[in-house]
Amino acid sequence: MSTKSTYDGPVRVGTIRPSQAIHSYGVGSLIDLPNLSVMVGGLDRWDTTRQEVITEDRLLDAVRTRLGAQVEVLRALPAEPSTPNPYDDWARVGVPVSIFPRWLRCTACNRLFPVASGALKLETNMYRPDRTRYVHPNCDRARKPPPAVPARFVAGCTNGHLDDFPWVRFAHDGVATCPNPILQVNDIGSGGRATDLLVKCLSCGAKSTLAKAFGPVAKTVMPQCRGRHPHIGLATEPCGEQLRSLVLGASNLWFNSSVSVLSLPVGGGSLGQLVYDHWAELEKMPVKEVLTYALTSNRTLKSAFAGHDADEIWDAIEARRAGAKGVPGADVHGPEWVALTTGSKGQTSPHFEAEPIAAPPDFAGKLAGVTLAHRLRVVTALCGFSRISAGEPGDQGATVRLETKGSPSWVPVVENRGEGIFLGFDETAVQDWESQAFDNPLFVALRRAHRDYRQARNLDPGEGWPGERFVLLHSLSHALINELAIECGYSSASISERIYSRAPGDGPEPMAGILLYTSAPDAEGTLGGLVNLGKSTELGPILRRALERSGLCSSDPLCADHVPDSATGALHGATCHACLLVAETSCERGNRYLDRSVLVDTFGHTGLEFFG
Repeated sequence: MSTKSTYDGPVRVGTIRPSQAIHSYGVGSLIDLPNLSVMVGGLDRWDTTRQEVITEDRLLDAVRTRLGAQVEVLRALPAEPSTPNPYDDWARVGVPVSIFPRWLRCTACNRLFPVASGALKLETNMYRPDRTRYVHPNCDRARKPPPAVPARFVAGCTNGHLDDFPWVRFAHDGVATCPNPILQVNDIGSGGRATDLLVKCLSCGAKSTLAKAFGPVAKTVMPQCRGRHPHIGLATEPCGEQLRSLVLGASNLWFNSSVSVLSLPVGGGSLGQLVYDHWAELEKMPVKEVLTYALTSNRTLKSAFAGHDADEIWDAIEARRAGAKGVPGADVHGPEWVALTTGSKGQTSPHFEAEPIAAPPDFAGKLAGVTLAHRLRVVTALCGFSRISAGEPGDQGATVRLETKGSPSWVPVVENRGEGIFLGFDETAVQDWESQAFDNPLFVALRRAHRDYRQARNLDPGEGWPGERFVLLHSLSHALINELAIECGYSSASISERIYSRAPGDGPEPMAGILLYTSAPDAEGTLGGLVNLGKSTELGPILRRALERSGLCSSDPLCADHVPDSATGALHGATCHACLLVAETSCERGNRYLDRSVLVDTFGHTGLEFFG
């Protein structure tokens, strides 16, 4: 990551993992560094010359469905090989960030200063980026310039706008603002609560406590939103919302909106796959002579196509040019369902290798089969983000734009490689269960809570319901994530889910399956600890133990009697942190639409148990 400095241009201030730039610290998010708080800038500030183009047609089609046909390419994160010298060019390559919030507090005198005031000085350390910080040179309370830390509060609204906390206005609550305000904050409580702060103007003596910025009284104190998007430098746009106080570092400051696909074999043998993977470079070659020269001068192409002559490579390029393009809005999960249920079938691909096997004998009536995914590649693209409240999958209109003009020509992606286990359910058994579940009081209450939840967020209440079979698949997925984490050595937060749920009539064919996988962005794969547990002798006992744990929760009977509540966003039944809730990074739907009583009998006795 790099931020602008008035001294030496871009300054490296820290590092994040590639996957974090999509899931945790994407465009518009705040990154809490040891001495700074920075915001990731919009896409128009990124240096695309340092970003590799990623070829993944199915993902590009899905992104175009959300953001528009103007999206041309998918790009990896900017990166250069590092050297021991921090003054080399690699140290100035990264994700662009800027200081936010713009107000900082001196740790010695407790005065508040905006960065633009000139009262603070940026100290950089190229060898130790984590020590980059602002200091207060003219502090009268310290011998050496003490560090200045970010103010503890910001302000935002449900439309995705973010602004500095109105410190000056807040300190002068009910009093006319003086011409030269000098602010100071002090703790006045003994409990260490964030609201136990007194904001005082040293110029005129006006003061106010932060407790007024929260709760019902905040409506009379906080101003109307000015419509600011700091990540793209937008100072104002129409907004009718009122600002609300947010704690710096709170999880509701940024929720990502992303879409991901599994990389599947493209056909044409190993050469066809190579041409597909390097299409960003090969597509630009007008004649075979250019290709011949590139195979001798381009180190990457020379290594990748070793053993293939220029003629056959050119034939493969021409075949791809003549092939059909992807269809915008095409089904994302359908091709993956086919690939996972049928396996690789001898197709050569460095990104996908799957081996179907029989389901454990004890679950033969419920599961149609199991697939061991020895090799997977998951490519995820960032399409937008939201604040205050997490968006729902498919509601692309509720997300904040990634760049100034609002219609990006590219989006950032990250590649993860790993392994997984796929469980395909018996369609007849699922349909028999659905016929009994539809009118059950649990699903009646869950559908009602779903409608109320969406209506309260100005979303179409008739859309977004994932279906009864999704609740079944989702609940078993979470139960297995917790059980597999005990056996495979990965933490539960390292295991992700991918749910394949489609009722008859909603597409080409019904789907009912679960893919549980683990992956990493900086390696060629994982070590096989998860996929080995998919064998019948291992998976059968794991399934039994997961179902046994689901039958009784340490929070019962409170957990078993829980009902969906749209007011709190708890769109789940018998579920809590002691049984089915998992890390947000593992779940596709934000820990919603879960109930362990659809798996086995619980204290609630809903009569919904699929496994009996």
